[in-house]
Amino acid sequence: MTDDRLPETTSWIQSSHLSRRQALVSGTLASGFALAVQPVAASTLHTDSVNLLEGMISVPTADGTMPSYRAKPVGIKNPPVIIVIHEIFGLHEWLRDVVRRFAKAGYYAIAPDLYARFGDATKIADIDTLFKTIVSKVTDAQVAKDIDATIATITTDGGDVKHMGITGFCWGGRVVWMTAAYNPQIKAGVAWYGKLNGEPSTEHPTHPLNIAGSLKVPVLGLYGALDKGIPLTDVEKMRVALANAKSKSKLVVFPAAEHGFFADYRPSYNEIAARDGWDECLEWFSKNLK
Repeated sequence: MTDDRLPETTSWIQSSHLSRRQALVSGTLASGFALAVQPVAASTLHTDSVNLLEGMISVPTADGTMPSYRAKPVGIKNPPVIIVIHEIFGLHEWLRDVVRRFAKAGYYAIAPDLYARFGDATKIADIDTLFKTIVSKVTDAQVAKDIDATIATITTDGGDVKHMGITGFCWGGRVVWMTAAYNPQIKAGVAWYGKLNGEPSTEHPTHPLNIAGSLKVPVLGLYGALDKGIPLTDVEKMRVALANAKSKSKLVVFPAAEHGFFADYRPSYNEIAARDGWDECLEWFSKNLK
């Protein structure tokens, strides 16, 4: 049975209300973006907040509160939910824009700052320092608890957790795969160029390739054929593992795309792959969050 609250798949422009910033990079354009990603590209897109209720909220956790950015459409009662997991650079302006894009498409969208207990990732300009001081300290176990805390907050903030998906980019793409293996509250996931394989560690005892047979919900994986960090051999291994597990998950590879092809504020942005990936993403959630 179709739930009337679930958004229909719409076009890239219609669903996102995106407008290209025409000027070259300026102080205004760069405002709110992580220092580690400067300069911000002129291809950066902007999504307005018209007809949205949006802003930072606090998510209670076992050891304090976690800042999160939330946007939801005005006039829609209990909209379906998308949890948006940030890339390695943390919760900065680009991710907030993506949250608004989902809200414009009819979803309650929320992005928790999973780095918050270790500092503000957006204020660190050097990627090596960012990794050493924050990223390397974040464990899979802690992320799982923080996502559970986020879901608890959503239930009191007007989102319909019975129709809930998760998406994430780069570092967050891996989180999507891992969450799909443990959390049955999530109905579907979309992982944008999330790492699939790696050496086990105390912080990350396993990786998506190892848990392909344990996925509780279907995941759409979106990857670039030119990604230097995620080899196509890993993507194909994941495809085989999913097929062997008879998973309903799906992998899509964009031939001309690099890692970060959806990130319009970076040189890696590929407009065609980003547009097609967004359409695939919305269709996946429309089909699987019923």
